[in-house]
Amino acid sequence: MHTFRHALRAQDFTLTAELALDARSDAASIISQAQALTGSVDAVQVPECIEKQVHLSPLAAAAILLNAGIDPIVHMSCRDRNRIALRSDLLGAAALGVTSLLPMRGKELASGARPRVKQVYDWGARKLIAAASAMEDADFLIGSIATVFKPNRDWKPEKITAKADAGVKFIQTQLCFDIDLLRHYMARLVAEKLIQRVNVIVGLAPVPSADAAQWLGKNLRGAVMPSKTVKRLRQAANPEREGIEICAEMLRALRDIPGVSGANLVSFGDAASVARSIELSGLRASRL
Repeated sequence: MHTFRHALRAQDFTLTAELALDARSDAASIISQAQALTGSVDAVQVPECIEKQVHLSPLAAAAILLNAGIDPIVHMSCRDRNRIALRSDLLGAAALGVTSLLPMRGKELASGARPRVKQVYDWGARKLIAAASAMEDADFLIGSIATVFKPNRDWKPEKITAKADAGVKFIQTQLCFDIDLLRHYMARLVAEKLIQRVNVIVGLAPVPSADAAQWLGKNLRGAVMPSKTVKRLRQAANPEREGIEICAEMLRALRDIPGVSGANLVSFGDAASVARSIELSGLRASRL
């Protein structure tokens, strides 16, 4: 099976896509999404529950993908489970044959959310990363989250360095549609020689409308959505097609930024738009 680990080692630019999961997701819908991505991406990312929306267990989704010969990158959040449950999930991931993990602290729920849900946070992301890295019977490729911003010349990426020391091999950014900002951020990581220790994967998406772009910029943690991108979508005769073209342009630009190892595309339920964005970009992943 072609894996994300192999792609990072063997390719100049690696592509992944994130499943769109909800309470109705089942084996058939997961396989359908994955098949739409076959030939376009190197691996499929399996998200944890976002906000308070409940969906199929990431480990169950990963098992479905593995049975279909598709390499999953499993997200694992500290928000909803204590350390016993997290260790149990690590053991389960290893037993299934999962090779790549993206541990994270998890986004806090809004204080006024209803129904009220207890948030756990028994461990933080670094402890979960360390636990995954220390497992003797597993050889996970471990990732972590990073936020693109405009650092000054004196900025030291201490958090990323600490994560690399704990065993992180790749970092994945939030959705970022600002190429100049990405260039500035990556220049600092290159200067600090961090790209010799971790691969950098940038978050993107084929955004289907100006309203969707505005919502992402305001509500998705850290998302960078320039006003010119929103305006371009607003003025487009076919916003959905324009969103795909914007994503393709971003992919081409990313490949030319020193230190960027690849991109992860979020589909918002339309896997075909991800495949089309990659096709238009001229980039090709190894076949799953």
